Amino acid sequence: MFPLHDINRAHRRPYVLYLLVVLNLLGFFYTYFLTDPAYVIQTYGFVPARFLADPIGEWPTLLTSMFLHGGLLHLLGNLWFLWVFGDNVEDRLGHARFLLFYLLGGVAAAFAQGLISGFADIPMIGASGAISALLGAYVVLYPRALILSLIGWIPVLVPAVVYLGYWLLIQFLGDFMGQEGIAFWAHIGGFVVGALLIRTFDPVGR
Repeated sequence: MFPLHDINRAHRRPYVLYLLVVLNLLGFFYTYFLTDPAYVIQTYGFVPARFLADPIGEWPTLLTSMFLHGGLLHLLGNLWFLWVFGDNVEDRLGHARFLLFYLLGGVAAAFAQGLISGFADIPMIGASGAISALLGAYVVLYPRALILSLIGWIPVLVPAVVYLGYWLLIQFLGDFMGQEGIAFWAHIGGFVVGALLIRTFDPVGR
């Protein structure tokens, strides 16, 4: 089930979302066209074991890792979900709160994966943890919003609570089946943190 767009009109331009898209594109361009990808990922990715040994020196990688990706499909998949779901969350929170929420969600997701992995010595990269926090926020704020999704090649309108519940189930199944190369607990952790924190950030729902 792949989301095409949501039926949920935003009322102001999502300037921070635009900025995040540009920064992710620049990070990808820098990594794969201007330098050695292995060096960039090892240096600026979040390595849980390295952070545990030197949290002061390694804390910037909690942020830089969010703007690095393991390939074009990794990048485009993350940006698509950011584009579909992020604008409404930014519309609800406002630009500054949205940016802070996004970054905190990404940091929380990195720690969740680090804890589950036993603080492994493997670089973690990608925006998916932060975007997962936005998904958790979205399902709390707009559970009945309709998501136009493809099931096979058939377009179907699905309530957000159903679509994102399905998405979360896929993350648990992926981890249970031992699928490698994907930080499922960053996704799960980001989603849960986003769902729990959104009411604290939401100026409308207070």
